[in-house]
Amino acid sequence: MEAAIDRIMHTYDLLANRTSAASAEAREKVTNYLNTLMEAGEKNTHRLTVCGLTYLRQLDGSVDPVKAGYTGL
Repeated sequence: MEAAIDRIMHTYDLLANRTSAASAEAREKVTNYLNTLMEAGEKNTHRLTVCGLTYLRQLDGSVDPVKAGYTGL
């Protein structure tokens, strides 16, 4: 699981410039989320990585087109 978390955080940090405090908070949240997925039976590292990145992007609003700056014009 640690490899998946490291891969998630490396990729997530490349998406935008974040403070170390924000990065640490994101790592804690994604670790808790991945623990939940693993307890539910997910063992595939690649799938855990994708789910973790999706989770963090949903938290920061980058999946939402309005929050990402799309105005439709």
